[in-house]
Amino acid sequence: MADERRSLGLAIGVGVIGGLLASLAMNQFQAVAAGAFGQKGSNDDPATVKAADVLAKVTTGEPVTQKYRETAGSMVHYATGAALGGLYGALTHKRPQAALGLGLPFGLATMLVVDDLAVPAFGLGAAPQDTPPATHGYSAASHAVFGVVLEGVRRLVLRLA
Repeated sequence: MADERRSLGLAIGVGVIGGLLASLAMNQFQAVAAGAFGQKGSNDDPATVKAADVLAKVTTGEPVTQKYRETAGSMVHYATGAALGGLYGALTHKRPQAALGLGLPFGLATMLVVDDLAVPAFGLGAAPQDTPPATHGYSAASHAVFGVVLEGVRRLVLRLA
C-alpha cells in the first residue's frame, strides 16, 4: 500500500513538472503561431488575467493592479497547467491507456473543458458559438501542443526515474 501511494505520488509529481513544461511550450507555440491563426493582440484581457482578477478580489477585495496583470495571468496559466499535469499523471498511473495518442486526446479534452466550458461559465470569455473558427483552431493547436509535450515529459522523466 505504501509503495502504491509513493508510486502515485511520483506520477502526480511528474505530471506537475510535465504540466509546467507543457504550459511553457504552449506559450512558445502561441507566440510563433498567433499570426498564422489571425490572433492579433486584443484590448480585452485574456481569461487568465480575468481569473487572476477574480482571485485577487476574493482574497484582497481589489483587482490585480495594472503593473502585475501580465504576471498574474501567467501565474494562473502555469498553475492551471501544473494542476492539469498532476491530474494527467494520476490518470495515466491508474489507467495507462489514457496515454494513448501521445497526450493529444488529453490536450484537446483540456481545451473543451477549460476554454469551451469553464471560461464562458465563469464569465471569463466568450461562449464557443460566439468564438471565430480560427480562434477554435488556434486553441485546439495550442492545447494539442500542451498534451503532446505533457506526455513526452512524463515518458522521459519516468524513464529516467
